[in-house]
Amino acid sequence: MDVRTILFTGKGGVGKTTSAAGTAVLAARAGHRTLVVSTDAAHSLGDAFGVPAGAEPVEVDPGLWVQQVDAQRRFERSWAEIQGYLLSVLDSAGVDPITAEELTVLPGAEEVLALLELRNQVVSGRWDVVVVDCAPTAETLRLLALPEALSWYMTRVFGVQRRMVRALRPVLTRAAGVPMPEDSVFEAVERLHRDLEQVQQLLSGPGATVRLVLTPETVVVAEARRSLTTLSLYGYRVDGVLANRVFPDGGGDSWREGWVASQQQVLAEVRQSFAGLPVWPSAYSAGEPVGVEALAEFARAAYDGQDPLAEPTGDGPMTISRTSSGAELRIALPFAQRDDVDLARHGDELVVTVGSYRRLLALPAALRRHRVAAARVEDGVLRVRFRFEQEEQV
Repeated sequence: MDVRTILFTGKGGVGKTTSAAGTAVLAARAGHRTLVVSTDAAHSLGDAFGVPAGAEPVEVDPGLWVQQVDAQRRFERSWAEIQGYLLSVLDSAGVDPITAEELTVLPGAEEVLALLELRNQVVSGRWDVVVVDCAPTAETLRLLALPEALSWYMTRVFGVQRRMVRALRPVLTRAAGVPMPEDSVFEAVERLHRDLEQVQQLLSGPGATVRLVLTPETVVVAEARRSLTTLSLYGYRVDGVLANRVFPDGGGDSWREGWVASQQQVLAEVRQSFAGLPVWPSAYSAGEPVGVEALAEFARAAYDGQDPLAEPTGDGPMTISRTSSGAELRIALPFAQRDDVDLARHGDELVVTVGSYRRLLALPAALRRHRVAAARVEDGVLRVRFRFEQEEQV
């Protein structure tokens, strides 16, 4: 099979690392060459297995490898050329070296470069399954939005700037009094852009899915609902929900019975909210599962005989279909209401805003010559109707 990639994310402290690690153990024991890799700066993946996890994959069970990305080493390879130029500019402006070093650190560098390492592993040909223990939800959503946002700057801004600098470098250097970037700097940025673009293609492809991890608490479930909306906005497919720390029957204890009743009410809301997706409940255990055997037992109980690697069927979050007068673009936005969504057309792009998240969606070639005739949000789906331009001129 092609590489099956599953990303686990959720609010901090809900057990996503345990869920990712347990799923990876089951994949390896099913005969798949499996890598479980963490992009979370908390470095807790090795703790889940009870072994040290390093920058290179380490085999912890037959067919199962664990990796904790060394973001600093990856940073030095990917960012060094760009950082060197920025340091030279700050030096010419009189900024002291220590301050300059701090100013040229890429915000979110650890998470970004961990994604680049993930890309390298997926395309390496070494693995059948790659399981990813992601950072908590908010960081993951920002990270998954980054490749497309950077693509906009690269195509709209960076290309023009490079042509101008190449033509005017001698004049600009004398006039500005600071060094202008060499072609190697531009090439380094373009390389970073290409790699991140491939990350998005891999993670939004048919073999990749996101799995939401939550606990049966109202606040946690609300965040998971928003995450599903935003992940769909950016074209990532969610294939299930793992509900951790579900209390067993109270055994007659009134305090425990109250917790059980409260959790069951929230779980009913989860099943209703995420209708169409499998919900895997995992019972609260007396101790934290640590080590391969404990993780395998945790995952077997949670999935309860279902295939944890099953690939989703049906269409992805975005589809295009022909109509009698043009075409209709549909973007799944679960839980979104009409007032939550803003839509604008800007040249060959559709700007879709849902809450605090915005996607600049490059329109397919087939739609670029058509105008937006109507749009509506209905049953958690944004439907944008396009009309052929030539029909408007008749």
